[in-house]
Amino acid sequence: MAIDLPLIWAGIIAFAVLAYVILDGFDLGVGILFPFFPEKHDRDVMMNSVAPVWDGNETWLVLGGGGLMAVFPLAYATILPALYAPIIAMLLGLIFRGVAFEYRWRTKRGEFLWNWAFAGGSLLAGFSQGVALGALVQGIPVANRAYAGAWWDWLTPFSLATGLALVIGYGLLGATWLVMKTSGDLNEKARRIAFRACFATIAAMGVVSLWTPFLEPLYLERWFSFPTAVFSIIVPALVLGCFALLLSGIRNKRDVQPFLAALGLFVLGYAGIGISFYPFIVPPSVTIWDAASPDSSLAFLLVGALILVPIILIYTGYAYWVFRGKVDPEEGYH
Repeated sequence: MAIDLPLIWAGIIAFAVLAYVILDGFDLGVGILFPFFPEKHDRDVMMNSVAPVWDGNETWLVLGGGGLMAVFPLAYATILPALYAPIIAMLLGLIFRGVAFEYRWRTKRGEFLWNWAFAGGSLLAGFSQGVALGALVQGIPVANRAYAGAWWDWLTPFSLATGLALVIGYGLLGATWLVMKTSGDLNEKARRIAFRACFATIAAMGVVSLWTPFLEPLYLERWFSFPTAVFSIIVPALVLGCFALLLSGIRNKRDVQPFLAALGLFVLGYAGIGISFYPFIVPPSVTIWDAASPDSSLAFLLVGALILVPIILIYTGYAYWVFRGKVDPEEGYH
């Protein structure tokens, strides 16, 4: 039986993007919540909670983007021209927040500037990712194996809605991360924010989910035709289950449960996008197999991926294990 290398690589890229979203999502969320915590001590603890892991989390973004270019060059050459503006905005946001991690500890007089760089960069990166996702979901016109749309096609009410929804979701991840990693008054305030954010996240997911099937006939058929219509029952039921676990974890003052439940919401939302897309990598016209490199290239690259991905997983897991537990407010990682 022949091995379907494009499908295997689509799974690897999808995993890398999901790993980035759920890992970098919470540290972007911490930055998004920065303005809600005006005390310097709280902000120091918040940054220290993600300082050991934030740069490692972004490894998955490099793997996803680099893998897309090498493995699905047609998709890369089509998606990039369509989304130049939000992608550049995302990179600028990530640059500013990355510099803020280092410079904020080096100055007293200019600390407020780096506070805003960290918060603003996190907000810009998260919003831009959501806008790019929304633009991809609504479809990218392709003609003669090239992008056939206009410069501003990415800017629509739907893409703005997905940008706002992702910012809210990242805020929820950030709040539940702080619940898990902090103690005292900071923990209690993060718990209150998480309680409000979980309702806002569910509402945002509901709006985007109900909107999506009507963007493209393919999505409407996928979600409301048998047998894939089964997912229209299973996915919302699992979302409600995660929502219930999230609420109970917050109300019963559990530390880890809210964060895991929030991650569950993101995984289910991502699965919903995958169900809508498959087998297209650039909806609604370019499939995984249309966009893939030759099998010889895919096989060669797969050998490297089978070595590299486990190494990334090992050192990521080790970093989280070393820095497990609550952040000590009297110590810092700077």
